[in-house]
Amino acid sequence: MLTINFTPFPNLETERLLLRRINDSDVNEVFALRSNPEIMKYIPRTLVKTIDDALEHIAMINSKIENIEGINWAITCKDSPKLIGIIGHYRIKPEHHRAEIGYMLHPEYNGKGIITEAVQEVVKYGFNEMKLHSIEAIIAPDNQGSTKVLQKCGFIKEAHFKENEFFEGRFLDSVIYSILNK
Repeated sequence: MLTINFTPFPNLETERLLLRRINDSDVNEVFALRSNPEIMKYIPRTLVKTIDDALEHIAMINSKIENIEGINWAITCKDSPKLIGIIGHYRIKPEHHRAEIGYMLHPEYNGKGIITEAVQEVVKYGFNEMKLHSIEAIIAPDNQGSTKVLQKCGFIKEAHFKENEFFEGRFLDSVIYSILNK
């Protein structure tokens, strides 16, 4: 079994980005992301409706960090501490040396390579620091943006599950991409 430790919290840096811990001062940005139906259209989770819901989401993220169940970072540009997205190893399976990566970005920043840059850094952290063997991403089949990002980052399509998730009265397909630590 893997031994993982997130203390002190690992800030990550790329050419343009600083990935830092999400905190309560990010509540308005988290609310803007998690309450926006367009941003959430490929994420089968209930929209947050209030600032308190967004604070609960931040508390859940930090609880997962404390309990070594997952780690998420605020995506920020180096020239501004403002959260523009969230990325992380959403679910860690230490017994399988595997984690699930997930991410979201404010639409204003789409098409600029930001998620690709962040994914590459979070994958590098997963392999080099967490000592993962593989990382998976579970996406909606029609999420072309995520498909392109994952393929650009070296992920390979592993599976397409038909109607394997039930959300808001509908059955949804899931596609799994993964990358192995070579």
